[in-house]
Amino acid sequence: MQHIDTLIYAGWIIPVEPENTVHEQYAIAIQDGKIVAVLPSDDAVRHFSARITYRLNNHLLIPGLINAHTHASMTLLRGFADDMPLEKWLNEYIWPVEKAHIDRNFIADGAKLAIAEMLRGGVTCFNDMYFFPDVVGEVANQAGIRAILGLILIDFPTAYAQDSNEYLQKARKVQEQFNDNPLIQTALAPHAPYSVSDISLKAGKLLAEEFDLPIHIHLHETLTEIKEAVKKDGERPLTRLRKLNLLSPKLIAVHMTTLKNEEMAILAKHGVNVVHCPESNLKLASGTCPISKLQQAGINVALGTDGAASNDDLDMLGEMRTAALLAKILSKDASSIPASTALQMATLNGAKALGIDDVTGSLIAGKSADIVAIDMSDIETQPIYNPLSQLVYAVGRDKVTDVWVAGKHLLKSRTLTSLDIHDIKTKTHLWRDKISASRQT
Repeated sequence: MQHIDTLIYAGWIIPVEPENTVHEQYAIAIQDGKIVAVLPSDDAVRHFSARITYRLNNHLLIPGLINAHTHASMTLLRGFADDMPLEKWLNEYIWPVEKAHIDRNFIADGAKLAIAEMLRGGVTCFNDMYFFPDVVGEVANQAGIRAILGLILIDFPTAYAQDSNEYLQKARKVQEQFNDNPLIQTALAPHAPYSVSDISLKAGKLLAEEFDLPIHIHLHETLTEIKEAVKKDGERPLTRLRKLNLLSPKLIAVHMTTLKNEEMAILAKHGVNVVHCPESNLKLASGTCPISKLQQAGINVALGTDGAASNDDLDMLGEMRTAALLAKILSKDASSIPASTALQMATLNGAKALGIDDVTGSLIAGKSADIVAIDMSDIETQPIYNPLSQLVYAVGRDKVTDVWVAGKHLLKSRTLTSLDIHDIKTKTHLWRDKISASRQT
């Protein structure tokens, strides 16, 4: 009998690999933060003894959810400006309040609020794009969550940097700071084609190539963006990025709501990853990403929440359900994006987009023990005929009871173990009062 750190018995396990698989009365064996085996409970009893054993007979275990696009610290701006299109929301509300209030403290407190929310919703990894990524990295590291820090690049001055050269200088320092951290990685994050010049994009591409980084960018988010690009550059943004040799499997293109068939073929040819943010796009009336067509073309599609300022939550279980339902009505095909595909988009596909699918995204031996336990015993999830279908179409994030990242128990019976929720609430209220007061003057 092998002695290990942790053994989790569960009513059901959905490993994501193989696809559309549900194991009943199974267990996961964990040693040194990694999965040793996923096996029937009876076999686990015979083969393993553990320092810590969990018996979650009414629970479903899934891989940790991956939020492939967010702006974590913007959670402090949840509900600040609603019910308006992206351009007005961004130019008249978000950018002015950011200019007035963003500093290292804002970023730290906002990141703690976001990470607490994400962990309580089963998110074990997030791909961030915002200012002061070094601060977000420090908070994420302390919390024990997995994170990809966006090394922000934009052409106008902010509280973080004054010009593209300074953004890139700071990007290099952040990359070096977290270079050896097992949970924290980085990605070059040019904000969008309309806010980053060709010169800056070329310089950023060189830095990304030097460190072998993904490139994370908002792209084809609205029809207005497309029209303005054609007016200014004489071409659509995707064409411009193609000419700059930015299209590759390293590119993570977020939103992609306005696409021609020939552009989908280009994305497929170059292996570009797409991140779909359905609820943010719906709320801002930005458009809808044609995920069924993208997947039929062989394009990897992941899911993200976007920031809580435009969503207004960081609920990846909700995004799964919305993505599946929206795809069905758009394609007029009820079989489009079945439950198994929706879960894969929220887990393994996100890991593939971020280049970490060898580490996380599914529950198989050798991968990190990034695991979420969901209580399936409550009345809202009864009766259970198909746990996978129930997960996508009926489960709310309040049913998430436990979360492990690299084997560390970060959410235990709905209680956060690495974050002080009372301190987070207190600081959040202080920021609300400060921002509200400045809005009235």
